[in-house]
Amino acid sequence: MTNKIGAKQWYLENFKIFESKLNGESESSFHKVRHGALRKLQELEFPTVKNEEWKYTNVKPVLNQNFTPAANLKFKTDNSILKQEYLFEGFDHHLIVFVNGLFNPELSNIGRLPQGVIVDNLKSTIKNRPELVEKFLHRSKIITAFDALNALYAYDGLFIFIPEGKALVKPIHVMYINGDNETNVLSQPKNTIIAESNSQVSVITNYVGTGSKNYFSNIVTEVFTDANAVVDLYKIQNEKTDSFHIERTEIHQKKESVFSHFNISFGGALIRNDINSTLDDEFCECNFNGLYLANDKQHVDNHTFVDHATPNCLSNELYKGILDDESHGVFNGKILVRKDAQKTNAYQSNKTVLMSKKATIDTKPQLEIYADDVKCSHGATVGHLDDTAFFYIRSRGVPSSIAKSMLIRAFVSDVIEKVKIESLKEKLNHMIFEHLNREEI
Repeated sequence: MTNKIGAKQWYLENFKIFESKLNGESESSFHKVRHGALRKLQELEFPTVKNEEWKYTNVKPVLNQNFTPAANLKFKTDNSILKQEYLFEGFDHHLIVFVNGLFNPELSNIGRLPQGVIVDNLKSTIKNRPELVEKFLHRSKIITAFDALNALYAYDGLFIFIPEGKALVKPIHVMYINGDNETNVLSQPKNTIIAESNSQVSVITNYVGTGSKNYFSNIVTEVFTDANAVVDLYKIQNEKTDSFHIERTEIHQKKESVFSHFNISFGGALIRNDINSTLDDEFCECNFNGLYLANDKQHVDNHTFVDHATPNCLSNELYKGILDDESHGVFNGKILVRKDAQKTNAYQSNKTVLMSKKATIDTKPQLEIYADDVKCSHGATVGHLDDTAFFYIRSRGVPSSIAKSMLIRAFVSDVIEKVKIESLKEKLNHMIFEHLNREEI
């Protein structure tokens, strides 16, 4: 459906419906945050290609349609929506499921947790642990109208709390199933992961699509890693080809914490990932690993930002892309080394393979350094599969399709090999070749 009244007005009018369904919650302190977001959305405009940070990503296709906020709809519970192929098997995990951004207890299987550990949805946590919600939520600034939109309709999402000294052995598998057969849905989970000092957790977020209607996922995720905490966050986005997906991930790191982000995008009509980490104390380590694949006319945009705010910190970033047909990729990676951040080590690399002559990539690695005692490097390469290597493999009697698969396997290996969960690594390899219609090696 074409958006006849304009995107901003549409969502402002829908907020009146949303607010009328909150009942007693409308008097809570959390609802005051929503009203702050309401004022911001009224002030802000949605980004256009005239904005430097969005110059290669035109969001008009998202704004030209009316997406109804999921909290304003009633969905029939259908347990068959959780298909077996969505799940990652081969390792034990806690499962929490969200359908259109709303917690589904019937499909979830969280299991027994160590004392003090919370794996829950935002709505329940607001009710049961409001002090935690008020302490940690909404710390990041509202930068774009998409951020304001998420805060305006903040209603549900993932909430993880790992208390001091606790290590959650089993990964948390978070399944987001989005889409509907009757309505173009706006899914807006607000996710929070809190790891207190000397704690450890692995979280796998898995986005899939269903239904005949296209949908828009507009997500904000905040991660807080306290001193000596270790957090691994895996994001696998494998949705419908006509879906829209925008997520901003904000990471706040304290002394000697280690945060690793794995971002695997399998495409959609428009995908935008903003991943920002602030190294806010000494001896932090931040690792960004990404792989993006797109075909047809899909668009995948990855923006990353590492803020070295303090001395003696390390960041490593490796992003690789495989683009086919008429797809378009964007990579903008920025590293900021502030004046007092001496002894910084920061490394960034972006490499993209174009599988067709019509596929395109806009890549912009950035280094902004104000300290003098640092070791920093960045670079980007764009090209096609190695013709010489391809010819060599074919000369050994290997069929063309398998030869290409071998070269793709070699290209993605240094990203996938960093995955710490063996069964997940195998599943991702399978998904890559399935997505590219190549033979698995």
